[in-house]
Amino acid sequence: MATLLAASMGVAACGPRTAEAPVPGDTAAGTGDAPAQTGDGQTVAISGAGATFPAPLYQRWFDAYNREVDSGVQISYQSVGSGAGLEQYINGTVDFGASDAPIEGDRLESFRQQYNAEPIQVPMAGGAVVLAYNLPEVEGEELRLSREAYCGIATGEITQWNDPAIVAENEGLDLPDRDIVFAHRSDGSGTTFIFVNHLDSACPNWQAGVGTSVDWPTGQGGQGNEGVTALIQQNEGAIGYVEYAYAKLNDIPMATLENASGNFIEPSPEAAAAAFEDVEIPEDFGLLVPDPENDQAFPIAGLTWILVYPEYDDPQRWQTLRNVLEWALTDGRDITAELDYVPMPDSVVQRIQERLDEVQA
Repeated sequence: MATLLAASMGVAACGPRTAEAPVPGDTAAGTGDAPAQTGDGQTVAISGAGATFPAPLYQRWFDAYNREVDSGVQISYQSVGSGAGLEQYINGTVDFGASDAPIEGDRLESFRQQYNAEPIQVPMAGGAVVLAYNLPEVEGEELRLSREAYCGIATGEITQWNDPAIVAENEGLDLPDRDIVFAHRSDGSGTTFIFVNHLDSACPNWQAGVGTSVDWPTGQGGQGNEGVTALIQQNEGAIGYVEYAYAKLNDIPMATLENASGNFIEPSPEAAAAAFEDVEIPEDFGLLVPDPENDQAFPIAGLTWILVYPEYDDPQRWQTLRNVLEWALTDGRDITAELDYVPMPDSVVQRIQERLDEVQA
């Protein structure tokens, strides 16, 4: 079994065909002005929906493909959260879904019943989920959070910035007597799945379980990575979990976190990539690293997947979508690295291509 090595850092869709399932792509997301024609005179509009975690990357990929590779290919991607994206994928209203949580449980069973087949999910990139914060009193300084500290913030047991568990690892910082405002997702979210999957492994007092949605014991909710980012920016004393790219693009400070080895690791693409070193990838690509063993790894990291159907009605539509995905995984790697995600290495890309060979059209 292969391992994932750290990388160096308009038109209604025809969709898959089954006897009883709805026709994916028959949605308003794919309607509107007619797209430009491809070089062979054909027009192709593709719709997808799902995770906000990779949305900056997907938007750049799809725009670059349209501008640099084929102006006739227009991809509409709705950044609605992994939960909503998986539901649209199962219901067949998009050409592809996107999620930071593998499809499993009731959703997997729903897909199997709907299509009488297994879903096909392929990893497109990896990344870190960071704790970004708004604390003017320590602006420009490194904020270190031990496992005790960030676990306590998430469970609501630590409510003040000058709590002894935070002060203990931040000698010399002027930590204020200020309430902590914990910002979390209000929608079904793969970023939430990555974050709470880690909490469930690392925090003895975490009781809310694992899922794309949980009953949070504390805090305020925001829609999407965008909404949590806005909550942090608008509330002094706030801290919340977002994908690394959102914090960096918005110039929000990120905490240095203690990992499973007891090392304090600053968030970075390299530290996120270290989480996946020498880890075996399951046959369905559903790799989870809830608490990485690598002593140089950032402790909260995950993959993001695109889900395609086992069968498509329109061969040209499927071939176009496949071309885009393979371009993103190869020529698009520069964009992946530029936006501080973790690219998929060649060994994984080869496995993805073999899995895409299984799609019928």
